[in-house]
Amino acid sequence: MAMDSNKDEAERCIKIAHNAIKNNQQDKARKFLEKAQRLFPTEKARSLLESLEQNGKPPDENGCPVNEDGPSLRHRSHGDDANASAQGATESKAFTAEQVEAVRKIKSCKDYYQILGVEKTASEEDLKKAYRKLALKFHPDKNHAPGATEAFKAIGNAYAVLSNTDKRRQYDQYGEERAHPFRHRQHREFEADISPEDLFNMFFGAGFPSNNVHVYRNGRMHFAHQNRQERREQQRDGGLALFVQLLPILILIIVSALSQLMVVQPPYSLSYRPSAGHIHKRHTANLKVLFYVGDRFNEEHSNNLKNVERSVEEDYISNLRNNCWKEKQHKEGLLYRARSFGDSALYDKAQRMPTPSCSRLSEIQVILDG
Repeated sequence: MAMDSNKDEAERCIKIAHNAIKNNQQDKARKFLEKAQRLFPTEKARSLLESLEQNGKPPDENGCPVNEDGPSLRHRSHGDDANASAQGATESKAFTAEQVEAVRKIKSCKDYYQILGVEKTASEEDLKKAYRKLALKFHPDKNHAPGATEAFKAIGNAYAVLSNTDKRRQYDQYGEERAHPFRHRQHREFEADISPEDLFNMFFGAGFPSNNVHVYRNGRMHFAHQNRQERREQQRDGGLALFVQLLPILILIIVSALSQLMVVQPPYSLSYRPSAGHIHKRHTANLKVLFYVGDRFNEEHSNNLKNVERSVEEDYISNLRNNCWKEKQHKEGLLYRARSFGDSALYDKAQRMPTPSCSRLSEIQVILDG
């Protein structure tokens, strides 16, 4: 499994780091220890890093002090070290100086507003725009700079908190006084209820080119290729938790539906509905909107036909506006992804994507203005 592979590679990096210490290559040792922590965080690697920072000479892989006059009793051949080093260099992913500097700036932020780069008066749309830009820039599948994963998590957490009205109000009142956004143990009451990866998929769709699943354990983000059984278990647990969260909403929906039954239904429908008796076609006199009525419509509404048709057209226009908004949002999302990842095929597809509701709405506006 991927988790075992990460663990083995982390152990190999630790051994390479020990060898670098023996050769007085402190920077190389620190680099491979940090890589080991990224691949598979362990207490062993963390202790070695701390010892290296404090003393410059951490213990060897057996926990024994390094012999300053020569190598330790346990040896690796030069060929083995060279092969491990080459493999580690090959598997490590490239990153730019700009990405490193961008991560540093994010990690230097003291609050969620600074992380997203917005003012405290930012609107919901401002937050969305800021998140879209930063999430694409720091996603672990695109940014491999050290600390990018932690920055991506902080960006997602910042948006999830600030986009929630209640959490934002609490954060504005207590957040900055109690904790720093990168000190997770002190800042848990302002942790988001959704993982950064799930939040990302909500914005950009599940088609993001990644084989990794990002899982949170003990306040840290881990990467693992999940097998089908693990996915089923997570879906089952997540489904139960989601049901509990949605229960109040479901109750409201049921109550609302029951109350609707007590309200007099309109004498028409914009779609063919035999169950309600709306089976006969009619068109409004002004906009020629198609609607359906029952057998007794002419008898019961001949005196207020204009009012009924006005209601039909208002409902029709309202539906068009909602559908037009959805069409634009979908098209905008595809164009944004295409530009961000340089996908010309997706960009052309998005450009050609029709927005029929918007077109019809424009036609109606011309009629009304005329």
